[in-house]
Amino acid sequence: MPRILLYTGKGGVGKTSVAAATALACADAGMKTIVLSTDIAHSLGDAMGRELGPEPIEVVPNLWGQESDAFFNVARYWGRIQEYAASVLRWRGLDEVLAEEMTVLPGMDEVGSLLWIAEHHDSGKYDVIVVDAAPTGETLRLLSLPEAAKWWMEKVEPIGRRISKLTGPLIHRVVGIPMPGDDVFDAGENLFARLEYMRSLLADGSKTSVRVVLTLESVVIREAQRSFTYFHLYDYPTDLVVANRILPAEVGPYFRGWYEAQQSYGPIVEESFAPIPVLRAPYFDREVVGIERLRELAVAIYGERSPTDFYYRGRPYSVKRDDQSFVLSLELPFTSREQIALTRHGDEIVIDVGAWRRNLVLPRVLIDAATQGAHFEDHVLQIRFAATGTASPATTKGGNHG
Repeated sequence: MPRILLYTGKGGVGKTSVAAATALACADAGMKTIVLSTDIAHSLGDAMGRELGPEPIEVVPNLWGQESDAFFNVARYWGRIQEYAASVLRWRGLDEVLAEEMTVLPGMDEVGSLLWIAEHHDSGKYDVIVVDAAPTGETLRLLSLPEAAKWWMEKVEPIGRRISKLTGPLIHRVVGIPMPGDDVFDAGENLFARLEYMRSLLADGSKTSVRVVLTLESVVIREAQRSFTYFHLYDYPTDLVVANRILPAEVGPYFRGWYEAQQSYGPIVEESFAPIPVLRAPYFDREVVGIERLRELAVAIYGERSPTDFYYRGRPYSVKRDDQSFVLSLELPFTSREQIALTRHGDEIVIDVGAWRRNLVLPRVLIDAATQGAHFEDHVLQIRFAATGTASPATTKGGNHG
């Protein structure tokens, strides 16, 4: 059963180097490994010192690399739908080249790249699939796409297919516009089915781990916290955070302020992502490019442990919706109701348990939702939010009902 490791983070934090180093460590341990980039601005080949292409290329023994190509992916997964869309644009008077260009919808490159994960999983060729994902905002949008596609296929597509069958021939004769046939709808169904299958693989905690790469900077940490919340909202398992580019204690006076800032942010990261472990990687004195430098980075991050280990199992918290509200559930073992205090500040819930504090950055769907109270039972804290409404500051002591 292939292991899937997906690395994401804000642009510029070094996630590509971390993903490449991880893949190299797996290959050096004897596991057949592929590392693929789903970021439209590819830098994986640059990090490895090797030119990569739209299909896997062997880099070193047991290690293959791949950088997707927009038109390659569109032709592979979007071909028939693109042909129909182009025919409509040509009917509107666009020339053939421009019509083809305009049918490459934004995001299709990244979607096609993500679909390669399922391809490699099912091929049986690899023991480990390492994904150098797009920056967190784009990755989160793409990972939420299967949910939207599922709604579209259940609610809209059957209606569209029936309308096309009933009125398509008449519209085509009267107006001349090309109408989609069953082959176009079938291609759409197949694409959405593949997206749903990909989502099921990435949500399978027995196979997949989503890992967040960050640097110790306030803006980066804030985005990482929000992405962490969204991964749990969409039920993607997160088992590790990698804090990259940590300055050494003996840094010179020019970087002393930067070093002290990192030292102050370190505990915040540990608290924010607990119980997910945080591994640290140093700021190297040279550019991390090429196989040997990547090996050094892998050793610095993982030490003697395998990158394929499950560093955490379970869901630190979850967000579910019932008929009237959202419920955020958080496991707090070895805790009593009297120890818990909750405070809301805008888009944050601050949870104090004795001397321990946890800041949860809320997903956007909850930012404008009023808190309705909290309940603590069987070591699970549940915070309820109205499905609609305006958020207001709220303080709850001892996990009281509200």
